[in-house]
Amino acid sequence: MTLAAFFGGLALYAVVRVLITGFYTVRPDERAVVTSFGRAQRLEGEQSPDPVLSTDELERYQYPNIRVIKPGGPYFKWPWQKVHKVSVATEAVNLVWDPTKKQATVEAVTKDNLTTGVNGQIRFRVSENSLYAYLFGVTSPLEHVMGYFISVLRERIANFVDPKGQSLIAPPETEDGLQTTAVELSEGVSINDLRKNLPLLNEYMESQCRSTAGRYGIELDAALITEIDPPHEVDRALSAINSTRNQVAADISTARADAEQQITMSKRAVEIATNNAQAEVAPLIELATTMTKIKAEGGARAMDAYLRNMRVPLLARTRRIVQPAAAVTAIRKEATA
Repeated sequence: MTLAAFFGGLALYAVVRVLITGFYTVRPDERAVVTSFGRAQRLEGEQSPDPVLSTDELERYQYPNIRVIKPGGPYFKWPWQKVHKVSVATEAVNLVWDPTKKQATVEAVTKDNLTTGVNGQIRFRVSENSLYAYLFGVTSPLEHVMGYFISVLRERIANFVDPKGQSLIAPPETEDGLQTTAVELSEGVSINDLRKNLPLLNEYMESQCRSTAGRYGIELDAALITEIDPPHEVDRALSAINSTRNQVAADISTARADAEQQITMSKRAVEIATNNAQAEVAPLIELATTMTKIKAEGGARAMDAYLRNMRVPLLARTRRIVQPAAAVTAIRKEATA
């Protein structure tokens, strides 16, 4: 009786363990990996390395290519197998998230030794192609990603200056193998520059954190740094500086506008005077040209006739004629002759 009860209990355990709990499903937003005695099911060939990783990182982060269970089911597993389900949906986490401590903001030091608080979010998702790194590579992948992100962020803030419209990301290598450097961030720093260049800073952080998929199995979808808040005393001083700078900029703009207006008016005045002078000189030049042609073609007599004909309209409009006595005597002699 005891032996029969033992085998009956064993059969019942086998039914519950194998048949009832041996089936599982995978939701559309999940991926699963099955391990046998703790070892994931490998696929033939090695996993293709992440092209973003450097040569040193490729040596450290070489993970095998494992079998990934797609959404669907029911699937069957043996009692010695374990199913690891992972959500691949995009999630968001606050920058201040840290499982080891509670904090209201992430502190960072600027290049001019000002401590400022940084807040925001990052959006991430588990990489389906790097599930081994996520499940078995490190103990807490998200904690590693956050630590890596914060360290890169603090390094950039500590060396940040206004790039004045240029990109913070170094361009790719050229055809000859040489790599041109990004804008050199070696000048002074201002919290104002950080605030007005938040889109560039987010873009830079996304570029620098692309290797997290190959490192920890987490892809960074977007970096959303939204607030950079210095201490209250520093913020008040910055507000006063900004007001002064804005006033100076407004005065300079007004002075430049007045100067440009005066220059434009002077140029127009010179153009008007030049046009008037040309208008007065043009008839004289034309008359000289005409008289030169008349004298060249008709001689002195033609010139005298032209001058006499030109005097007639003038004499018709003349009220008084003043001539020297010698000229009057000559005219009388011509008339008597």
